[in-house]
Amino acid sequence: MIKKNKRAMRRLEFLFILLTLTIFTPVMVRTQTVDDCLACHEDKTLSTERHGKTVSLYVDRVVQLKSPHAKLICTACHTGFDPGNIPHKEKINPVNCLTCHANAVNRHEFHAPVLKAKGDGAALIAACKQCHGTHDVVAVKANGSNHPGVNLVETCGACHTRVKQTFVQSAHAKALAAGVIGAPDCITCHRHPISKISEGADTAQFKRAQEKICLSCHLDDPNVKARTSPTAGFIASYDASVHGSAISRGNGKAANCVDCHGSHDMNKGSNPASRVNKQNIAQTCGTCHADIARAFKSSIHGTALQKGITAAPTCTDCHGEHNILKHTDPKSPVASTNVSSQVCSPCHSSVKLSQKFGFTSDRYQSYADSYHGLAGKHGSVEVANCASCHGIHDIKLSSDSTSRVSKANLAKTCGKCHPGANENFAKGSVHVIAEQRQEDLLYFVTTGYIVLIIVVIGGMIVHNLLDFVKKSKRQLMFRRGLIERVHPGHRLYVRMTLEERIQHGTLLISFLTLVLTGFALRFPDAWWVAGFRQISPVMFELRGILHRIAAVILVAASLYHLYYILFTEQGKKLVRDLLPVWMDVTDAIGVMKYNLGISKEKPRFARFSYIEKSEYWALVWGTMVMAATGVILWFDNTFLGLLTKLWWDVARTVHYYEAWLATLAIIVWHFYFIIFNPDIYPLNLAFWKGTLTEEEMEEEHPLELEEIKRKEMKYTEIGEEPSSVVFKEE
Repeated sequence: MIKKNKRAMRRLEFLFILLTLTIFTPVMVRTQTVDDCLACHEDKTLSTERHGKTVSLYVDRVVQLKSPHAKLICTACHTGFDPGNIPHKEKINPVNCLTCHANAVNRHEFHAPVLKAKGDGAALIAACKQCHGTHDVVAVKANGSNHPGVNLVETCGACHTRVKQTFVQSAHAKALAAGVIGAPDCITCHRHPISKISEGADTAQFKRAQEKICLSCHLDDPNVKARTSPTAGFIASYDASVHGSAISRGNGKAANCVDCHGSHDMNKGSNPASRVNKQNIAQTCGTCHADIARAFKSSIHGTALQKGITAAPTCTDCHGEHNILKHTDPKSPVASTNVSSQVCSPCHSSVKLSQKFGFTSDRYQSYADSYHGLAGKHGSVEVANCASCHGIHDIKLSSDSTSRVSKANLAKTCGKCHPGANENFAKGSVHVIAEQRQEDLLYFVTTGYIVLIIVVIGGMIVHNLLDFVKKSKRQLMFRRGLIERVHPGHRLYVRMTLEERIQHGTLLISFLTLVLTGFALRFPDAWWVAGFRQISPVMFELRGILHRIAAVILVAASLYHLYYILFTEQGKKLVRDLLPVWMDVTDAIGVMKYNLGISKEKPRFARFSYIEKSEYWALVWGTMVMAATGVILWFDNTFLGLLTKLWWDVARTVHYYEAWLATLAIIVWHFYFIIFNPDIYPLNLAFWKGTLTEEEMEEEHPLELEEIKRKEMKYTEIGEEPSSVVFKEE
């Protein structure tokens, strides 16, 4: 009975407690509203200076800035409040911000490790308050927030003082302060995934992430991209550069945007404090390329820059900027085939710079016309370029005793490519243009040849024009029936024996090959060479070898011809008939009088007229000159050491101008008389068939025809066969 009463009493107590909680809980809850808290915290007797400022600040912010926390009650953040124990204890536990802002760690990548480490402690709350405030928390995009734009710099700078001091001087900070659309603030860069890999990450991965941050604005933000100078493509070219490619392959030592431009201290290149200002580029590159930077500093270019001469080149002028390629890449400006034309020439061919700094502007032209320049222009990676002789980063004046091109060191420099180079290699101007009076001997040789070509070829043109006009009028009169054409016999007369035709054919093929390949070597950019190159790229690449083969064949044919005229009867007679006589002079004068209409009688020629004789002996002379100079050019190492560079240049000049003289003479003189001569056109086939018709003999060699017929008649009278007179019936 007693036990039952105890159970009943307990049930009553439980119901009483439940009823009490039901009645009084709403009252307790209501005391925890903002107004309930302000009932005490607005009381000046309870509001300390700290409390007063904090509460009033909160109230003002709620009204003016529409805080995102305005709907929250005080106890949403201040936990541990006991409504039954008022006034509450001095310090109550704050709420962990991550309770509501669970994704804050993901959105605050840079501070994520700190947030995770602090956990739920008071230090975590303090970390949030440092950036977002306490009772004055407002939306980060609100005008009065301490996050947007310049305000964020000040907020972050409260902790990162040194970084702030550097950043405010940067181009980014100045643009941000000026309200430039797209200008970055701290969060722009540090909210990127870079923060997730910054701790203990692979260096290459980290640098690649930094690059993506930069490109996210300079390529992906239209506002920034529109202001990117010179072009967005210029920025994007970094990826294909030697640095970008190296980072992609996992090389963490390669430079990225930050390594060159800086991070918080980034400035435009026009700013003297910028890492990429022209005066500072060598130092910036030197952080990775220390040895090269030291060599460059002592060079003529480096010392000029140190003196403030901004026209002097620095690293980026030669290697490029974002699109730097390996020197072995054929597309690189500093590749062996490009460095002279793309790097050295723009400055050293500049008349403006040459006048300003007192150097000659023809250095590249003289190099381009040289054997080295011509070979390098079209693909040779072994031939010397500017850097081969002058150095790469350590270029110095030739007057400097440590320069590679000083007189004392030039033989050694040449010896890198020319084994056994001696002092003779340095005797003579290295950069020389024969047409300019830099070397008297070369100048006089060149001038003499130019005058000779003008006089000789000009004389041939005048002679042939007069001949063409006279013969054309005569042929026209034949066609119109104004004069009667006399038809001689129908016999064929041997003009060239088979042996002579073979010699002529060999000479013809080798000479034409020499002309084509020789001028293709000398003028590789000419329009006809470009066409030849498209038709036969292999032949173009082999033009030097073909030139030498043709030269050997020509010399061999010449030696055989020497044997032919010295040791065979036909050859001896040939050379006797080709010997110049005084009648050749009178014949030439007579032809001029006839063609000018002064004389009505045309001189009558024997087997060879002054036309064939002048051509033959010019060919003999030209072959000897071309062979001698060709050997000197072919075996350059030997003859440079024996003759000096000056005389080697003389040989090269003679070879070049003699080639012009020979080629023009063949075209103007020989081709005219065997092709364009109105009496012969379209072609004299004696070189192929070996014979001339009686009409052709009567017209061109009447004295020889008379001699043949006289001998024929003489031998007929005595009943013998004229063995020396060779003719055929047609």
